Amino acid sequence: MRNGSAQTAYIAIGSNLGDRAKFCYQAVAAISAHEQISLTRLSPLIETAPVGGPANSPPFLNGAIAIETTLGSHALLRELMHIEQSLGRNRREKWEPRTIDLDLLLYADKIVSSDELIVPHPMMHQRTFVLEPLALIAPDVVHPTLQMTVKGLLDNLTSQPLTV
Repeated sequence: MRNGSAQTAYIAIGSNLGDRAKFCYQAVAAISAHEQISLTRLSPLIETAPVGGPANSPPFLNGAIAIETTLGSHALLRELMHIEQSLGRNRREKWEPRTIDLDLLLYADKIVSSDELIVPHPMMHQRTFVLEPLALIAPDVVHPTLQMTVKGLLDNLTSQPLTV
């Protein structure tokens, strides 16, 4: 990685089309290959039911990674979108099945709000499929706006009774 002030970032990885594991690991390899990014942690992949999207969507494999990067948050987002595109992701319909989905969850302890990017990810605290793999690699990381650890967010989410 090039010299500069490195920031820790956390990225959610998911796939529910084709060879899901292959797409996830190809995305991790592409992220790791960037000269301004170093992979520091990788969660196992967890199979989860799709949330939202068309009926009968296939299940996802979801994971999370921790990286160190000298890229700014917006430049990192552009790199993630480029990797998605290179792995066959076409953005046509929200929450449609996809070969790869890369979401920037946290970027250091920064709060970013622009037309292109919101960090922390605005729905991460509501998604078990995001928090479970993230808690495996970063349980004590604090969400900068909610001031709760990732493990605390997951515990809070999984302890709530289901509403019908």
